[in-house]
Amino acid sequence: MRRIIHFLYSSGLLLTTLYSCNTMDPLPTDEFTDATFWQSVDNAEQMVNMAYNQMYSADKMFNDEALSDNIFEGRSNTDQRSIRNGMPMPTLGRFASEWNDAYGGLKTVHVFLANVDRVPEATDAWKQRKRAEMRFIRALIYFRLVNFYGDVPFFTEDVTLEESEQIGRTPKATIIAFIHTELSAISSMLPSRNELEVTDRGRITKGAVMAFQARAYLYENNWQKTADYCDSLMNAQGTYGNYALFSNYTGLFEAANEYNEEVILDYAYVPSLKMWGKLYDAAPLSAGARLNAYAPLQSLVDNYLTLSGASISDNPSYNENNPYVNRDPRLTATVVHHGAQWVNFNGSTRTIYIRPGTGSNNEERMDVYSGAAANTSPTGYYVRKYYDRTATEVFQSGLNIIMFRYADVLLMYAEAKQQLGQLDAAVWNQTIRPIRVRAGFEAATALDFPVGLSSAAMTTLIRNERRSELALEGLRYFDIVRWKAGKTYLDGPVYGAKFANGNSSYIRLDTRRFDENRDYLWSLPQVEVDLNKNLLPNNPGHAN
Repeated sequence: MRRIIHFLYSSGLLLTTLYSCNTMDPLPTDEFTDATFWQSVDNAEQMVNMAYNQMYSADKMFNDEALSDNIFEGRSNTDQRSIRNGMPMPTLGRFASEWNDAYGGLKTVHVFLANVDRVPEATDAWKQRKRAEMRFIRALIYFRLVNFYGDVPFFTEDVTLEESEQIGRTPKATIIAFIHTELSAISSMLPSRNELEVTDRGRITKGAVMAFQARAYLYENNWQKTADYCDSLMNAQGTYGNYALFSNYTGLFEAANEYNEEVILDYAYVPSLKMWGKLYDAAPLSAGARLNAYAPLQSLVDNYLTLSGASISDNPSYNENNPYVNRDPRLTATVVHHGAQWVNFNGSTRTIYIRPGTGSNNEERMDVYSGAAANTSPTGYYVRKYYDRTATEVFQSGLNIIMFRYADVLLMYAEAKQQLGQLDAAVWNQTIRPIRVRAGFEAATALDFPVGLSSAAMTTLIRNERRSELALEGLRYFDIVRWKAGKTYLDGPVYGAKFANGNSSYIRLDTRRFDENRDYLWSLPQVEVDLNKNLLPNNPGHAN
């Protein structure tokens, strides 16, 4: 934590470089003394915007996906790849950067909360709402911290450099209890989606609080509380806001449809001002991408059902020569496979040829699989979800990243009801069925409640549905961890498409290793332990 203590203050001056979440105007970099900074509502608002900026990002979402069985980073031996391959050294940069990002965000929140009453022209209503937004962000940061590290240093006001080097770890359960208490306290201080001004789109609302409560209880396996909070979002929309599934799955992730009725909270970007560019290293090369660093895995592709509702392994009509036809439409909305159509920035369409020996365009064609050094995808797949046709030619995008959406609420509700032994046709028709209808399923075998499934089979069905619906949105790793299913999904050989050995074998990539006694929690960063021995002992299985 030492390096974040001076995150805001340097030689008595407060430095801010921010982007507005609501006006979308750039804000200049200025220097203020501590005495003058808090004399302006605009300055205080910039501090709030800074906290919004620190709570999440597109980089975090894609890096979280790389921790899961959805994405393979074949370009280099990244920290995520090292973690998945069973080499989570305490010195890994990801362990330190995640920690520093979190405590930097907490610093921003605590400085604001300590000083907001000094703003002379701020109304009580404004201060109450901004406090609530900052407390939500603080809770979200702590939630991310405890899900990675377990017990962590916990405080609710700004700390000095000296104090930061003495603070020990607070139990995860205590911090989670604080998160629930905070969320309950701030809900009434925030507007619902229905009350939100257009200029405030992207701000935290009552609905975001309820969705966060549901997710936090889901991660605790508190099924009744999860169901209760989801039920409120589904059935008390006059209080929490009107939410519904957006009509088109692909369109949900397009710039033209930002802030649609499915989005409960997203992380705002601003075209030409605050942008992200992960697809520059994940989209097809012939579409203008630079190289491939993030490639979908075969296990993700196999997760998508056929249009009849059968899994690939259970479907006798599965076509190995063209395995991508008659599949869940969410597959082609998420992953670029051989033979897929890609719409370019200018609106023209190209066919993507990946299978060796096919097509006239050889930019991503895998004539000879050359391993991690190749620019092409090592798995035979590319990323489509979050492709922004309004982006620049180098895939710099201002497209928002969705953090909470209504489909996840329906899926959390279905999972909770299943674990409570209450998933029946009525619940199915409220949750899984509309999600599949929106996806493009039509067959009764895919849409109707599956009578006669065992409890274990129904649990697997719901887990697979979550994966297909929410793939590449940063949630899969956390699902695997909360299910305690690391050995099931994160251990063993990793495969790409069936393009190896004359197209008769799946491309074999890494062999991942998951230690049940170690890998559900990360190591504390070595640099932090070196500064503060009160953080020890480290998490089980990690060196002190």
